[in-house]
Amino acid sequence: MSVAGYLNDLKQEIGKVLVGQEEVIDLIFISIIQKGHILFESVPGTGKTVLAKSISKVLGGDFSRVQFTPDVLPTDITGMNIYNPKTQAFELNRGPVMTNILLDDEINRATPRTQSALLEVMEEGQVTIDGVTHPVDSPFIVLATQNPIESKQGTFDLPEAQMDRFFLKIDLGYPSFENERMMLDLHRGDGPRDAVNQVLSLDIIREVQAEAEKIHINRTVKDYIINLIHRTRSHEHIALGASPRGTIALMQAAIGAALINGRDYVTPDDVKYIAPYVLTHRIVLNIEGMTLTSEKEVMERILRSTEVPVEYGVERDEV
Repeated sequence: MSVAGYLNDLKQEIGKVLVGQEEVIDLIFISIIQKGHILFESVPGTGKTVLAKSISKVLGGDFSRVQFTPDVLPTDITGMNIYNPKTQAFELNRGPVMTNILLDDEINRATPRTQSALLEVMEEGQVTIDGVTHPVDSPFIVLATQNPIESKQGTFDLPEAQMDRFFLKIDLGYPSFENERMMLDLHRGDGPRDAVNQVLSLDIIREVQAEAEKIHINRTVKDYIINLIHRTRSHEHIALGASPRGTIALMQAAIGAALINGRDYVTPDDVKYIAPYVLTHRIVLNIEGMTLTSEKEVMERILRSTEVPVEYGVERDEV
């Protein structure tokens, strides 16, 4: 089956529990293809947790969920060595990160110390416990949720280093009138709310990830990516621009966009489409910027003002 076929199966299954999220599913599939982590942000009740749980069911593999609260400790995430009096030895008690898909529900309710426990595993796919490094299963994907309007009491904003490790940030938003009507029909009586089945597998995911390695990206398109990144670092309303990790993420995301659209090469339109999801959460506004605008608006202006290459070719002699 083609990549488009896998994506269609994914949409059909998720559509059993959520409506009007086709583009969001595209973005999720791109992130999965490129082994990236996703931060879902939206107001309460828009289906963030349902979507994350449904994705895990559709993909198969091991799944763990952590409901974050201020009293969750780092060892509750990574695991710890526990002394066994019978064997008179310490034994590893594996934490929820030892999985394929980790749902971090309401991640901004965790303390900064607990949030930092995820830094190593999200970037390097491993955890260090008592000086010993333990690799996590592959593929490993973090699906995190947070509400943007939570009271500051009992919540902690994710630091820039943590935000930078999320491949994409997706705002689910409110459904349209028609989609909300479909949602009411879906939740009438004994509807198929729990009817999501596994339609993919970890082997299929690895197969698609290998296909992404074959996608060509021309030097001109790479230069366009770099120009966008540099604009975030010199914009008058931005105090902290996108990092080199963001540069790589934008290229990988554009490759994923090309793949799901059935092409074996990346176009500038792929970059322009995916850039807001990759870069908006990676920029920090200065005081003037926070007063006059928002990260989303600044990113839109950068995309409009950056020249888009019209001749980029698909030659295979460039790496």
